[in-house]
Amino acid sequence: MKEKNLSMLCDFYEFTMGNGYFKNGFWKKQTYFDVFYRSVPDKGGFAIACGLEQVIDYIENLKFNLEDIEYFRSKGFFDEEFLKYLSNFKFTGDIYAVPEGTPIFPNEPIMTIKAPAIEAQIIETFVLLAINHQSLIATKANRIVRAAEGRTVLEFGSRRAQGNDGAIIGARAAYIGGCDGTACTLSDEIYGIPAGGTMAHSWVQMFDSEYEAFETYCKIYPNNATLLVDTYNTLKSGIPNAIKAFKEILIPQGINNFAVRLDSGDIAYLSKKARKMLDDAGLKNCKIVASNSLDEYLIRDLLIQGAKIDIFGVGERLITSESTPVFGGVYKLAAVEDNNKIIPKIKLSENVSKITNPHFKKVYRIYDNESGKAIADQLCVYDENIDTSKPLTIFDPHNIWKKQTITNFSIKELLIPIFKNGKKVYNSPTINEIKNYCAKQVDSLWDEVKRFENPHNYYVDLSEKLWSIKNTLIAQNNCK
Repeated sequence: MKEKNLSMLCDFYEFTMGNGYFKNGFWKKQTYFDVFYRSVPDKGGFAIACGLEQVIDYIENLKFNLEDIEYFRSKGFFDEEFLKYLSNFKFTGDIYAVPEGTPIFPNEPIMTIKAPAIEAQIIETFVLLAINHQSLIATKANRIVRAAEGRTVLEFGSRRAQGNDGAIIGARAAYIGGCDGTACTLSDEIYGIPAGGTMAHSWVQMFDSEYEAFETYCKIYPNNATLLVDTYNTLKSGIPNAIKAFKEILIPQGINNFAVRLDSGDIAYLSKKARKMLDDAGLKNCKIVASNSLDEYLIRDLLIQGAKIDIFGVGERLITSESTPVFGGVYKLAAVEDNNKIIPKIKLSENVSKITNPHFKKVYRIYDNESGKAIADQLCVYDENIDTSKPLTIFDPHNIWKKQTITNFSIKELLIPIFKNGKKVYNSPTINEIKNYCAKQVDSLWDEVKRFENPHNYYVDLSEKLWSIKNTLIAQNNCK
């Protein structure tokens, strides 16, 4: 099979448009595209930006080889000069993006690409693929981790993921979103995400007795013994046999780090019964792991019911974001340059939510100095700056009549340079640095924004200058 060149992971119409741009001279036209999304998965209050590292790697390796050029030639309608251009292709533009792990809100740029038209079009598909997938999984993971209220959450979804990249990259996004580890060995090898596991039911079934299975496992892995107790009968045999194995094999060695795992049945009921049995046996340090089609709502309900669970293993509903399996990020033209002047562009629609915000923009996050909490974001034209010495009025985009005037605030510009003139200018953080940054940034949001149901609307407003430009363009285009 032909080796994959991810430069070819591109919607075909990007190349037909590129060929057209080349023939009519637009290929040198400087363009500005925004990546943003329109609605938060699971009707939540915010999402988590993720996938930038894969975009960086893609941009740095972007090229077309002889086989690719021959493929295009075989289609019979690409101009030879365009194919020559592709054979020497490299990205020469600028990319600005919010750092991975940043909470993001609808309709604000999470990435801006400034590049010649063909370059900006060709990278669209992969950029959206990377950002949409990982932002979706990181967002779902963060919801699940918050539902667990400080308990360990492990990503267990590889076998239910949508393809190998869905498993490998999905584990990366889940870790950034807050998970503590993964079952995916390759994600550990590539990204350093702690991988671990216990046993399957088949291990227990291989032995003549459940106790023999547990005893053998404890002898082989004395410092990593988590016993699956629901192969036959959790309370009548599973927990008693686990207690016996722990007491006979591990306790005499001075080992107190072990656990049992529940994978079926009424987890709330079984965990409470198991906890009492373990405590009565003097094994109060024994942890209880729960798995089996969990998500943030089930975890929340389990804890409301008083379930005695220390660790959650979450699989298919995390790695596929089953409840909302599409992130919905889009890539829209915001401006072009003409004689070194930036000309804003807008897309109109009868669906108001699909009207874009024009121009080359900055995004500022505004923090209350007293609480340290994020209170609003403001989109500004690229040449604007917010004066923190003056009161700032922010409007709620969902209810334009609602506004708040902010004083005693500080700001942070969210979009930072990643590439300048095709060269990477960004020092990529480690995955643990991204994970820790994500946790701190989520902590900077008000609890009302973090609610699962009916979260508070976080203000994402346009500056007065940008608002005026947008409305002028709407009026002009409605007259065409």
